[in-house]
Amino acid sequence: MAVITKITTQQKNKDRFNIFMDSGKGEEYAFSVDSDVLVRFHLKKGLEIDEFSIQEIQYQDDIRKAYNLAVNYLARRMRSEKEIKDYLTQKEVEEPIINEVLHRLASHKYINDEEYAFSFVRTQMNTTDKGPDVITMELKERGINEALIKQAIAEYPKENQIEKAIKISEKLIKKSSKDSERIVKQKAEQLLLRKGYPFDVIHIALNEAEMEKEQDEEMEALRFQGEKAHRKYSKYSGFEYEQKMKQALFRKGFSMELIEEYLGEVEKS
Repeated sequence: MAVITKITTQQKNKDRFNIFMDSGKGEEYAFSVDSDVLVRFHLKKGLEIDEFSIQEIQYQDDIRKAYNLAVNYLARRMRSEKEIKDYLTQKEVEEPIINEVLHRLASHKYINDEEYAFSFVRTQMNTTDKGPDVITMELKERGINEALIKQAIAEYPKENQIEKAIKISEKLIKKSSKDSERIVKQKAEQLLLRKGYPFDVIHIALNEAEMEKEQDEEMEALRFQGEKAHRKYSKYSGFEYEQKMKQALFRKGFSMELIEEYLGEVEKS
């Protein structure tokens, strides 16, 4: 048995206390505890403690330290259970202690994966241009089960998805005035896929967005791409030059009819 000889407050953390004990070899530092652990075990000067009790006190203090870490981590924003577990694992907290911390956090309603999933979907829907597929993937990465994800993603109605997809498409169109209509549509489709929109939403959005160019706009884009192609193939002449130009511009998405018209312009100039 050892006897507590002194309890002092830590200078840098007023919520932690240093415990000094004498086990027959004189007073020496034994361990430190959180204020809650100090109160819970009625630690005070003169109290006799056996080795088993010391181990239990230290175990409960480890739980308390991990709990405080988790609460501070949660103070920044909502977290899923997996996010908390991963964070504590990175801090080298042992699994039994992590499980106890998760239990306490849940009992105090500090974590709730259902609330988290619904809140996450609403936040992403209102503050980003992400589609439902990307949001679903991010929820999976955060450890939310598929049944919960399915319920939460229903908070993101298709009409909202279409509206966002149209805005993304129209924004891209403004930046792509030098591309053919077909290439712009391909770029828009690829962009919307990367952002997580399903094919049916993309199809509707591309049909509703103002994608179709006037012929003079398409010709202007063709002239721009044609000048670039000409610089590349100017060393060729005659039939070979014409074929390479046609192939290059066709790959850029322009119709053969418009390409023929452009090459006629070039020939006359």
